Amino acid sequence: MSSAVNKKDFQDVEMAPLMGQAQSSMPMGGMGNSNPNAGSSSTSSMKAVLNNDMKSSSDNSNNSPSADEKKRSKALAGKSVTACMMYSSCSVGMVLVNKSLASSYNHLIDGSLNILLVVFQAITAVICVEFCKKMNWVEYPPFNMRTAMKWAPVNILFCLMLFTGMASLQHNNVPMVTVFKNVTNIFITAGDVYFFKSPVEKMALLAFGIMLGGAIAAAWYDLYITGIGLFWMVANCLATSGYVLYLKFATKTLKLSKFGMVFYNNVLCSLFLLPVASAMGEVRIFLSTPAIHTFDYFLKNFIAGFVGFALNFASLNCVQTTGPTTYAIVGSLNKIPITFFGWLMFSSKITPQTWFFITISMCGGFLYSYAKISEGRKKAAQPQSS
Repeated sequence: MSSAVNKKDFQDVEMAPLMGQAQSSMPMGGMGNSNPNAGSSSTSSMKAVLNNDMKSSSDNSNNSPSADEKKRSKALAGKSVTACMMYSSCSVGMVLVNKSLASSYNHLIDGSLNILLVVFQAITAVICVEFCKKMNWVEYPPFNMRTAMKWAPVNILFCLMLFTGMASLQHNNVPMVTVFKNVTNIFITAGDVYFFKSPVEKMALLAFGIMLGGAIAAAWYDLYITGIGLFWMVANCLATSGYVLYLKFATKTLKLSKFGMVFYNNVLCSLFLLPVASAMGEVRIFLSTPAIHTFDYFLKNFIAGFVGFALNFASLNCVQTTGPTTYAIVGSLNKIPITFFGWLMFSSKITPQTWFFITISMCGGFLYSYAKISEGRKKAAQPQSS
């Protein structure tokens, strides 16, 4: 409803009691008073009161949108924080569950099952989301090939991110990979600005610089790279950036609920990665290793798949609610709780370099959070000042 209509409705409500008040304040013989100026004076007073009230109601009507804007801004801030916390919790949980699987069963396996485990978790996620649909807890349309084709680039980029990440770890040491992960955040931010015209605060750029500088300083004496290692790291940066940015595009353009996106994401992931796992010999390794054909192994894989289902939803929600840049920053900061939980649960060693990196990352994360809060306050203040 327009502000003019609201103003008229407000005036109609207020005018009736005001006119009664003006009439009751007139002398009983006012209408037949011999002094003609008395009636004129009363009429003028009534008009003045009405004009003042109309002006007051107009001011209230003009000020109400800024109050609504503040409420919407606070609600959006609450949603953003919740989305980031959900994504961070699920991401950390996913790493810890996979770490538990690796520490319990890797010594029994002659080879690697990394790709096949992703397939197991994707199939479990499909079962979970289909169960929710059968119970009428969620709703999304049945499988459609046209929708699947539109969503397919997300999975193709995800597969590229997975393979280039594995290749970069083979040809580079972990400190070098950590440095390039921070470079990826800058790529994502640049893409967010270029493709989606998202503004970036100067303090946010400073936060990126601090986190990247901290990663380089922490790994200064361990940094070395070859030509093939550089190729795979750059390929991983581009694949990861493309995945996150296209994910935002897909969530904005496809008319699907988040659970529908989770469904398509995991169905296509299973279809793409199962042939790859078979070609790499992982299916053969799994079938020929009876030591892992246990209830405990399948239970842990099911738990990992359920956490993966939650992580899918949380990732989509975080990208859609906050944007690719914040999603990337939260992903980088997840290394901090993962390091602490790894130390507590798996007795992982924390080196002085790791402590330094954690401290710098926390400083960069706090600075980025402050930049986003300042940006939100500016947006909330804009309607009020205009």
